[in-house]
Amino acid sequence: MLTAKQFSEILHELDDCARPLFFFHDDSDGLSSFLLFYRYKREGKGVCVKSHPKVDERFFKVVREYAPDKIFILDLAIVEQDFIDEFASIPVVWIDHHTPIKLHGVKYYNPHIADPDDSTCVSHLCYEVIKKHRPEDIWIAATGIIGDWQLTSVTKEFSKEYPDLLPASIDRPECALFDSPFSRVVKISNFLLKGMTQEVMKCVKIMTRIESPQELLEGTTARANYLLKKFDRTNQLYEGLLSYAVKQVSNSKLLIVNYREDKMSFTGELSNELLYRYPNKVIIVAREKSGEMKCSLRTSPPLDLRKALKTALKGINGYGGGHEFACGACIKQPDFDTFTKQLNEAIK
Repeated sequence: MLTAKQFSEILHELDDCARPLFFFHDDSDGLSSFLLFYRYKREGKGVCVKSHPKVDERFFKVVREYAPDKIFILDLAIVEQDFIDEFASIPVVWIDHHTPIKLHGVKYYNPHIADPDDSTCVSHLCYEVIKKHRPEDIWIAATGIIGDWQLTSVTKEFSKEYPDLLPASIDRPECALFDSPFSRVVKISNFLLKGMTQEVMKCVKIMTRIESPQELLEGTTARANYLLKKFDRTNQLYEGLLSYAVKQVSNSKLLIVNYREDKMSFTGELSNELLYRYPNKVIIVAREKSGEMKCSLRTSPPLDLRKALKTALKGINGYGGGHEFACGACIKQPDFDTFTKQLNEAIK
């Protein structure tokens, strides 16, 4: 966990700018982190980083056009040194919980630095920064935390305030994510980030104005109804894919689901749900696009997926990494069969 001093430093960085630019990951943890900071600051611009979870030369134009006085990077595993160097005159604050990276010219906050076993998600960290000023946004923090497969002191407090949405009896993050009334809020949050960037950012803008989880769940306002209609369309695609994935289950320890979808990726959400349904499996959900297999991998303890993935990538045209029980990988399509065979051997 970050220290009280570090949380105070981050709050000062938020207060000490007038035109911040926020880069955030395209999942519920990244979105919630942005929403928490934006709703506190009420200034700035958000940029949802899709496809590749890194900040690099792709975003030079965005920075130049917006001309921020400070850049915040939230829940993104990789930032290129070239990006930092290109905008050396602009202060950069990077908050993350993936494997630490050393860069020059950036203020970096990561709980892994003090404790290699601490992967506290960024939405929890961001809420700790602003909670004294916006305690009502605890539901947004809970959305990101549960979406990142975690339960923390923040979700415990949320459960006390909203026992109808997250009963105190739920003590496992996967149950909160799939078997609680609040799970629908998390799913809506994730699915609003699917599709074309322009439509995604329209939904994100609307989310900055949603006042409560009940407004979102019940569609009590026109803005909430708009988001629910978008969610329903996306959810239909997902449910069809889930039905297909379940049919791929066999006696093998490795569950592989391949699919092709040009407009939307469901690899993360689908791999999470399949792991919940089949906790004894090692899950690979692979989306075929542009000659590559974009993979989301999941497993349960005691297997360390990072080590197995490292072995499986030997001699493979591809890359990957992540957490102990959740990883991502991108494999060139001709190498995918070899990759899965090597992974199957590694998990044995």
